Amino acid sequence: MGYAVVIGEALVDLLDGQVDGEPVYRQMIGGAPLNVAVGAARLGSAVEFVGSLGDDVLAGRIRALLADAGVGQRGVVTVPAPTALAVATFAGAEPDFRFYGEPPSYGLLEADALDQDLIRAASVLYCGSIALLRAPVLAAARRAWSLTTGRRVFDPNVRPRLLPDAAAMDRLRALVAEFAASADLVKLSAADAALLYPGQPLERVAQRLRALGCAAVVVTRGPAGALVTAGTGDELVSVPAPEVDAVDATGAGDSVMGALIADLLLAGPPAPEDWPERVTYALRVAGLVCEAPGAAVAMPTRAQVASRFPTPIRGRDQVSPRSSA
Repeated sequence: MGYAVVIGEALVDLLDGQVDGEPVYRQMIGGAPLNVAVGAARLGSAVEFVGSLGDDVLAGRIRALLADAGVGQRGVVTVPAPTALAVATFAGAEPDFRFYGEPPSYGLLEADALDQDLIRAASVLYCGSIALLRAPVLAAARRAWSLTTGRRVFDPNVRPRLLPDAAAMDRLRALVAEFAASADLVKLSAADAALLYPGQPLERVAQRLRALGCAAVVVTRGPAGALVTAGTGDELVSVPAPEVDAVDATGAGDSVMGALIADLLLAGPPAPEDWPERVTYALRVAGLVCEAPGAAVAMPTRAQVASRFPTPIRGRDQVSPRSSA
């Protein structure tokens, strides 16, 4: 089955709320790549997280969560910096993040610190998210992208508060095009698409990424489900999302990517006509994540997905040997 390498940030989310009428901030370990790694591991996959962690007690908690989820840490480096924080506020289910920590602990991974053997032997390599806005991590991701012999997957995970002007957005747009050109899968949200390509319909965005060279594109649309396109044509398929009682959408998109990575490891690359089936299962995983607060801590096992959504999807709900209940 092989393993996946996930490169990117790990940090601590502070979720605002109240206890006995007093404002409080509840700690939740997060960062989109960490969420992806934990999500894929909880679904029974072997995963190695690669990134830089601080040297404080919060970094210790991140390491403990990764270990508890079964995520390997051979590629994790410790840096002399406090763990970066993201304060999340909510207007409905979608979070708005403000980031604290300069330089951020997650942005100090150097290319020379990569375990090249770990990267080369991976069956799947994930790169993406806000860590790539930092020059050292971008250089490390580019090197890993060139070294891997496995499937390459990418998720821009756009955070507009980290993009102060039009020039910064242009740089990110060029970065997305660079990675998409040789990616086997690009996953992005409707919000990402709107920020990267203002005014363009989602169908056009997906086709644009395919035209760059990406083999498959999945665009998540929240409760509207997802669009997927793969294969030799430009046909897009709309995949509906399951009905859920959403309380917190944090990490939902990351769980979709985690599920797609887990399926790439478990079953290999799908035929173009099988992508909607894969995405249907991934949206079930995301539905469960939306029904619980937090992100990484809400990632479900295959047994939990099968219990919540018992209708089979041509065998996709079967529990793999590494899955736990």
